Order: sequence, then C-alpha cells, then structure tokens
Amino acid sequence: MGDNLKIISNIFRKGNLNDLCFTFFKGNLLIKKKDDNITIPIFDDIKKLNIKYENEFFIGTIDKKSCFAVEAVGEVDLLGDFEIIPLYEFGSFVKEELFLAAGRATQILNWDKTHRFCGKCGSKTENKNDEIAKVCPNCNNVMYPVICPAIIVAVINGDKILLAHNKGFKNNKYSLIAGFVEAGEDLESAVKREVFEEVGIKIKNINYYTSSPWSFPNSLMIGFTAEYESGEIKVDGEEILHADWFTKDNFPNIPDKFTLARKIIDSFTDKQLEI
Repeated sequence: MGDNLKIISNIFRKGNLNDLCFTFFKGNLLIKKKDDNITIPIFDDIKKLNIKYENEFFIGTIDKKSCFAVEAVGEVDLLGDFEIIPLYEFGSFVKEELFLAAGRATQILNWDKTHRFCGKCGSKTENKNDEIAKVCPNCNNVMYPVICPAIIVAVINGDKILLAHNKGFKNNKYSLIAGFVEAGEDLESAVKREVFEEVGIKIKNINYYTSSPWSFPNSLMIGFTAEYESGEIKVDGEEILHADWFTKDNFPNIPDKFTLARKIIDSFTDKQLEI
C-alpha cells in the first residue's frame, strides 16, 4: 500500500522552495485547491503565505520529490487557492501515497511536540541526527516515535460479514471490529478478545490480511479475517451500540475507500477474502 512513498530514516535536513511541505495548523492540513484538483503546497507557497514554523522534518520522497512536515505557529492568513482541512477529509480526495505521507507528517509532528522533555529525568531532549529519535543529553534516554498496534477484523459467516456501529461514528456509519493490542498480548489473541468483548461471539480460522498506518493519532492497523464459530451478537453498549450480519446487497453506510476497513470490506464483496 502506498508504494510510491519512500520513507527515509534520517529526517533532519532542510528543504528547498520546490519541495512538498505538509503544513499542519492546530491538527489540520494546509492544501492548495484549484477547481477539483487538491495538492500539497511547496515551500515557495509557504514563504509567500508568510507562514511561520520552528522545525522542518524530512519524511521521505514521492516520485523523487522530497517531502517535509512543518507545524505552523501563530496565525495563518490564507490567500487565493489555499484551505485548511481535517486530515481525514484529505484522504477522501487524493491518491493513497499523499494521504500516507500526510499521516506520517502529522505523526512525526505529534511525536516532536510530546517528546521535547525526557520522560525519565525531565531534561530537555535533542534530536538525533542519524535516525528518527530524540535523546536526553542528561541520562542518554532515547525516545522513538510511539506506534500503537491495533487489530481490525472481518468476521465472516457464510455470505455475511459482521459490521458494527461505534458510538463515535458519524452519519450512522458501520465498520469492522477493531481495537488496540494490549501489553503482553499476541495479535491473534487481541482479535479474539476484541470480538468477544464488543459483540459477544467466538471466532476461528484467523488469518492475516494486510496492514496500514492509521495516523489518528499514531496507530498501525493490522487487518485480519476470521470465521464465525458460535454465540449470539450482544453488543457491549459502551463502545459498540449496534452490530449485525450483512450481505453485500444490504450494506449500511460503510467507511471511505482510503481506509483499511473499506479495503477489507471491498475484498469480501469481490469474494477475494480467504478464511
């Protein structure tokens, strides 16, 4: 997924005026929009908009074009074709590599903001020059970006797939069962636990599907398929408000195409899932 985004491990370098600049302001992304064409501004655009920022982080390349992440400070006065939109909304309009690059950018910026002081001794940290990490000059504690693994699973029952409505979903959206992996837990156990906790059924024949970064704020989504084994659907009523079995002909409102959940659901629709 997103093979055109080439990730580079050394992120501390300077960009030039023609490099892509993924600029975030209060968690939202600056874009350049002309008619229906949405692009990422270059540093020359940022200069003309007089946007101030403290650090720029090299996050990789797309089609041999360098990409950087910056966090705007102060107020941003937009002119002409520029807008600031939520990252999730950006994913609905652009190719996957641009969305993944924007996600990587916001993860690096969030890591930078939350690791400016050592969690061990409280001293101010410094950026390492040879890798994506911060180091404490006082106690030598090294801090890497935090990545939280989470599972997402398509539970199949004959020609039906289990879809659930989370209380946090808007527009009555339904998706697959998902949840974070707990400390000391393997992935398959996390899949079984999340399904049982959220909808009260048991599953079998768990198979890995694929994975994808999910930058809300710093997850790695690991996709699985599984087969229904036993039990009746009984939602937890706290996280999941409703769940049911659906065929491809009676789907409710499902996730957007750029999400891993939608990719798995589409594979079910196309009869490409293995269980």
